[in-house]
Amino acid sequence: MPEPALVTPRFTTGEPTIDAHFVRAALAGAVRLGHDPVPLLQTARIPPLLPGDDRARVTPEQFTALVRAVRRTTRDEFLALGTAPSRPGTFAMMCHACVGCPDLGAAVDRAVRFYGLFPGGPALALEHGADEAVFTVRNDLRRLPEGRFLAECALVIWHRLASWLIGRRIALRWAEFAYPAPPYAAEYGRMFGCPVRFGARRTGVGLARHWLSAPLLRDEAGLTDLLRRAPADLLRRRDYGTTVTEQVRGALAAALREDRRPARLPEATETAARLAVSPATLRRRLAAEGTSYRRVKDQVRRDAALSSLAVGREPTTELAVRLGFSETTAFHRAFRRWTGTTPGTYRRQPPPPTPTPTSP
Repeated sequence: MPEPALVTPRFTTGEPTIDAHFVRAALAGAVRLGHDPVPLLQTARIPPLLPGDDRARVTPEQFTALVRAVRRTTRDEFLALGTAPSRPGTFAMMCHACVGCPDLGAAVDRAVRFYGLFPGGPALALEHGADEAVFTVRNDLRRLPEGRFLAECALVIWHRLASWLIGRRIALRWAEFAYPAPPYAAEYGRMFGCPVRFGARRTGVGLARHWLSAPLLRDEAGLTDLLRRAPADLLRRRDYGTTVTEQVRGALAAALREDRRPARLPEATETAARLAVSPATLRRRLAAEGTSYRRVKDQVRRDAALSSLAVGREPTTELAVRLGFSETTAFHRAFRRWTGTTPGTYRRQPPPPTPTPTSP
């Protein structure tokens, strides 16, 4: 992660922050191997005590940096969460094997067969139905909490890589998981951008079968660029916007990006007009997705605040104004409600450790 800028930067965010559970899950394999989690967290500019607070969250940038740090430390693309390690470069070779396929169906079949050559990873499968295809994780990784995280990562990375290969966002019909709903179940709808079910007989995602006939549009040059940031960036990349919640979030995040002090977030009636629906319809659709306009607005403010505090030196008073709070004390109260701590404590984290030179 880059050092904080010496000038007050212009922060923009449309991405939700990430629950502390996923931070703990990403660290679990390294901790089990005996690695100290504190340097890994510091490398990602995450306060060492943060993962212990269930209310805490991190930015996508912090989470991406953490995943990269764990991969480097464990030398395992599965983050030491599988029953056997996945050597660095395995994912890249799978991508190279797939990019020359004529269509997405052939690419996914090849990816499934590729990972089937290696023990200890998520056993993937592609099931073909009359009008629906189902991509599943078939083995017992899902039975343990850290194994569940690896299975979820496999689904997220597959979906986003597949969308990248065809140059279009694949609309998932559903995602389901073979375990009970966890306390942080609301996170999954934002991860997959579709209805989510728990306590199912399998772990997988469903999509319309026609997506499998989509031609691949990417080449080796584009893949090389993707692999510089993958697979960690694929975990954080968000290309949804199809749910009403995501459309509202986008409108509110755009308002925060406007050069206006204090920020003026649009009211529900204004956003409803922008989406060409009535306010009542907007409220009803948000409720059907398990949220409300007020809750989404609160989350957008929270995520923008965390992004600013994680990477910049924007004074708290200016941040409060930028987010539309009438006074700094109101911002402090909101921040404590969001995270259980104060903005100053959240920002007060040590710089990343300086790597120790090693002999070639």
